Amino acid sequence: MAKKNNINFGSKKKGRIDVKKVALVSVASIVIIFGGYKLVGATASFIAEQKQEKIEMQKKAEAERLAAEKKRKEEEEAKKRMVGVNHEGKKYTYDALKVADKLKKYDYSNNGEKVVFLTFDDGTSTTVTPQILKILDEYGVKATFFLTGENIERGGAKAKELIKEEFDKGHAIANHSYSHDYKILYPNRVLNLDNFKGDFAKTDKILKDTLGPNFSTRVIRCPGGHMSWKGMEPLDQYLNENKMASIDWNALSGDAEGGRKTPAQLVEYAKKTAQGKEMVVVLMHDTYGKEATAKALPQIIEYFKSNGYEFKTLS
Repeated sequence: MAKKNNINFGSKKKGRIDVKKVALVSVASIVIIFGGYKLVGATASFIAEQKQEKIEMQKKAEAERLAAEKKRKEEEEAKKRMVGVNHEGKKYTYDALKVADKLKKYDYSNNGEKVVFLTFDDGTSTTVTPQILKILDEYGVKATFFLTGENIERGGAKAKELIKEEFDKGHAIANHSYSHDYKILYPNRVLNLDNFKGDFAKTDKILKDTLGPNFSTRVIRCPGGHMSWKGMEPLDQYLNENKMASIDWNALSGDAEGGRKTPAQLVEYAKKTAQGKEMVVVLMHDTYGKEATAKALPQIIEYFKSNGYEFKTLS
């Protein structure tokens, strides 16, 4: 009996299907692997970008923090700085640069508003200055004191106490040189700028030593007056570059001109020289021997008050 060959067609078919599956799986695997690499690469790139962006944001935030801290410190230092007057005295003061410009142009108008600056030169005498301060207190008036370094040193601790009292009460403090020596400042009547700057720097140091390192003044008065000397252009340029003001006067009591005068004479001279001016800078002295000035001061103050003047200081 012949033996039948059993051919399993199903097995061949299954084998063919498996090959296709393997091929498909291989292709799919390659696609997945390749896609996976791309995905991993994209993910890594995204993470790196996010990390860099975070670093940049942190840098920016730190820069902003440092800038804000710097600004805060600058503002705190600015609050500490006292230019000519203490913080309370700012309410009584006036821009000295504007006044200096007015005086230079001989323009004493002020838009119909009357303002007067009482100024005292050479100051810190232990006899007259206390009287001046007492009278100013009684009338509630502030003044500007132009101080010389040599007089401060001669007066010692008492003179420095008077400067502190002036400053603490809201009066303005200005620089009137160290020596007040015309031969040093203006040899042959011509400005020597180096001598001038050095002389005034000595008084600046004394004022800082007395009132603290945060004190400075941008107001000066040239001994003898700016108007009196030759070759002042270099000083004008120096003052302009440093935003400083040289203040002369357009009225005076006459307490340093000619012979001794009575208090009544000083009052009349102050009235006469101030007449017709809306902006008045009065020159007076509170040095030794000027007791008549102290006695005349109440009437001078009353005159300006009764004529509608506002009292201001220079800084």
